[in-house]
Amino acid sequence: MQTITTIGLDIAKSVFQVHGIDAAGQVVVRRQLKRRFVLAFFQRLQPCLIGTEACASSHHWSRELQALGHTVRLMPPAYVKPYVKRHKNDAADAEAICEAVTRANMRFVPTKRAEQQSGLMLHRTRHLFIRQQTAVINAIRAHLAEFGIVAPVGRRGVEQLLGVVADPNDKRLSEVARACIAALGAQLKMLKERILEFDRLIMAWHRSSETSKRLDDIPGVGPALATALVASVADPKYGCHF
Repeated sequence: MQTITTIGLDIAKSVFQVHGIDAAGQVVVRRQLKRRFVLAFFQRLQPCLIGTEACASSHHWSRELQALGHTVRLMPPAYVKPYVKRHKNDAADAEAICEAVTRANMRFVPTKRAEQQSGLMLHRTRHLFIRQQTAVINAIRAHLAEFGIVAPVGRRGVEQLLGVVADPNDKRLSEVARACIAALGAQLKMLKERILEFDRLIMAWHRSSETSKRLDDIPGVGPALATALVASVADPKYGCHF
């Protein structure tokens, strides 16, 4: 078989598509690979250039393939789309990736380290908890307003509302409504504890990162923003690629 120099790899959950060419641009391989066979396939190849779209799990596969000696380039999907020559499918996508990765003016996404992805996960999980907290607070306020029970905006207002729910002598609420709001109150307490826990984890990660601590010295930049930047920017020359 002719030596493969460049491969376009279309990543998926279960079945990957491979499109490989030689130095003359002739197609050498065009096939599907089940997930469990991907690394075995690339282990058998001589080191080559592998292009893939920057998408879910792409940083993981980039690290794995680089460990096998290959050169991996991640590209924003929007930059690959113009190279799709025919009706969009996995084979066409892999071919487009293979062509796009060889372009001199192509912009690439640096591969994130596992540590960076862990830090980014910290921020995303905390942000999810904050959104859930806001949703629970809005639900508590909306449900109690249906019974004519309102309170000022802010943390103290929510505490006042939960105080009403906890008072068995307040007859404005039925037992069913009281049980529902009490459950929401318990959920809110759990979310607050989780957010505080993740604040501590982010601070611990900040203290362990020299880059994050240097960013923290910039006026207006605190530990939260510093760690988010370190986690998001794999290479400062290329900017943020979430």
